[in-house]
Amino acid sequence: MSIFVDENTKVIVQGLTGRQGRFHGLRNRDYGTQVVAGVTPGKGGTDIEGIPIFDTVKEAAAATGANASFISVPPKAASAAVLEAAAAQVPFVVCITEFIPAKDEAMVSALLRRDFPGTRLVGPNCPGIISPGRCNIGITSGDIALAGGPVGIVSRSGTLTYQALYELSQQGVGQTTCVGIGGDPVPGTNFIDCLAAFEADPETKAVLMIGEIGGEEEEKAADFIRSYVSKPVVAYVAGVTAPPGRKMGHAGAIVSGSHGTAKGKMDALRAAGAVVAKNPTEAGELMVDLVAHL
Repeated sequence: MSIFVDENTKVIVQGLTGRQGRFHGLRNRDYGTQVVAGVTPGKGGTDIEGIPIFDTVKEAAAATGANASFISVPPKAASAAVLEAAAAQVPFVVCITEFIPAKDEAMVSALLRRDFPGTRLVGPNCPGIISPGRCNIGITSGDIALAGGPVGIVSRSGTLTYQALYELSQQGVGQTTCVGIGGDPVPGTNFIDCLAAFEADPETKAVLMIGEIGGEEEEKAADFIRSYVSKPVVAYVAGVTAPPGRKMGHAGAIVSGSHGTAKGKMDALRAAGAVVAKNPTEAGELMVDLVAHL
């Protein structure tokens, strides 16, 4: 099995007529993902390489039966795009857009919880999700993923998502699903959401979790692992040498005083029973060794 998406997922690409939307949307289709429609206001009735374009998500979903949307639009349009998909009752939305103001992210998060609880958002500012051999929504290269499980991956860092996939695949260790949740302060889907889904997935036998400095998400995940996760977890937290008060890459990756440090997160995860790696390569090696003894 996989979590959130599979070979039956039907995807709308909001922004398919744009340069990035077209590149990644067609790449997802070529991977085998069912990309059934694009949405660009004012361009309804046209198509991109045979994929029909609609003016609204509601029209696209009604015509195609789509149950997922991939949002690749500029920051000023991204919040409205997410809410449009939710209003059209699309249950799963991936938004890769970065540079969305934090206040807009907070607003969208609150509205999704209050008005559209049936819609899950992954992102924004994330690589998306891939279930190897089944479905790829976002910007992750399918070439570095390996189908067949048994490892689930969840990561705040896009780059380290790719490295984790590559290192496991090179050692012949497949993945059930890899979710890049993004490193912004208000993610639509967090570590706990993914850990719970992996725990419930019978094909996922172990989880590789990649965090980074800033915020409390890793500590919250550690509490959840301690209480609710029976499967082995290997974890890595990026940013051990990051100076306090300086944002490192993501908007949420900032250490304030003693809060949000890599050491604090690593200690919490270790205390919860996770195996904690010192670097990304070691995380892959530890997971390969763990899987060999399952």
